[in-house]
Amino acid sequence: MRKVIGIGETVLDIIFKGDTPINAVPGGSVFNGLISLGRSGVKTTFISETGNDRIGRRIISFLEENGVDASNVCVHKDSKSPLSLAFLDDNNDAEYIFYKDHPHDNLDFSYPEINNDDIVMFGSFYAVNPVIRSQVAAFLDFAKSHGAIIYYDVNYRASHRNDVIKIRANLLENLEYCDIVRGSVDDFEVLFGHSDADKIYRNDISFYTRNFIRTQGAKSVELRANGISKSYPVERMETVSTIGAGDNFNAGLVYGMIKNNVTKQQIADGMPEALWDKLIASAQQFAGECCKSIYNYIEGVRS
Repeated sequence: MRKVIGIGETVLDIIFKGDTPINAVPGGSVFNGLISLGRSGVKTTFISETGNDRIGRRIISFLEENGVDASNVCVHKDSKSPLSLAFLDDNNDAEYIFYKDHPHDNLDFSYPEINNDDIVMFGSFYAVNPVIRSQVAAFLDFAKSHGAIIYYDVNYRASHRNDVIKIRANLLENLEYCDIVRGSVDDFEVLFGHSDADKIYRNDISFYTRNFIRTQGAKSVELRANGISKSYPVERMETVSTIGAGDNFNAGLVYGMIKNNVTKQQIADGMPEALWDKLIASAQQFAGECCKSIYNYIEGVRS
């Protein structure tokens, strides 16, 4: 059975509407996608870290309750688990404030088993953070050498704008590792100073990886991949919260790859447009379902 292995941060998201807290849920960019995949019956493993506290214990139990192997979550004995305050605006989009008390320099885990065509998901500042770069890069080397499909969600927040020069080499190395990269208009505006899909693909992406997806919230999804240039409209809908929408887009695309038996060789050779259509439809379905609730993940279980 194919597996999905994710590496990334964990946080407790405290969600506000206006100035009133309305929910508190475990989260993290890769974390959210893995929860949805676990709920969909996909065999999943998470590599991460958390604090030695009640929040950390809840995060680990939540992973296990949703079918995600948490045996590679490192618990830092002398630190507290990170918190995120997410303030929903009138469009139910979130603005974030993060509180962290993590050393981030002693990430310690055993490599899980990885076989050909298993899928590795990684992204956010965690993927470029210089402090844990050696551990993350070593794992990506391991995954690539064992034939894994590597999916990278840039997910680079404006709060790290001043670090772009420091992390640029790590970003480019990540693009070399990955088979598919996705990012939002906001991500690329921060990283490259522009957000036009053709310009990003031509100037910043295609030299490293040939499969590029740019999302823009409720606006069209842009695909550039081995000669394919296509826009996918986004269905209008009433949202409860857009927290986790991009993370679940990733999960849906990965779910589509597994359901349609996509292999690393197929990706390298260039997938046909009809197959990309199926993958993007699956991604949009997951993202849309996530936006219908206050939670960061899909609620339904798929066969």
